[in-house]
Amino acid sequence: MDHPVILFDGVCNLCNASVQFVIRHDGSGRFRFAPLQSETGRNLLDRCGCAGGDLASVVLVEGDRCYRESTAALRVLRGCDGLWRMLYVGIVIPRFLRDAMYRLVARNRYRWFGTREQCMIPTPELRTRFLE
Repeated sequence: MDHPVILFDGVCNLCNASVQFVIRHDGSGRFRFAPLQSETGRNLLDRCGCAGGDLASVVLVEGDRCYRESTAALRVLRGCDGLWRMLYVGIVIPRFLRDAMYRLVARNRYRWFGTREQCMIPTPELRTRFLE
């Protein structure tokens, strides 16, 4: 695959806001997107050995590797424009601590940020960045 793919929970408001953030800060159009719930999302998870994907985790698929939770989020930030990429320095924090904080937010995201009835529908100009 030529582009890294961000798999996200399509009905989660926080996840959709995160996708919008990446779109705004990815001037080169590097990242592609697909909901975890989609057939494309499930196929990518199977292909890179991350089958049985948990909807509480963002997944970044780069080539034949997949990254989850805080590692995925930090790698996405590293690919963003501007000062956001500097947040990748957080990778030095032990993963068990980063992922514990990630899981706390993930467990509460529906209650704190709400959900939507369906996955977001991209605008025509963004449609090429969404795989499904």
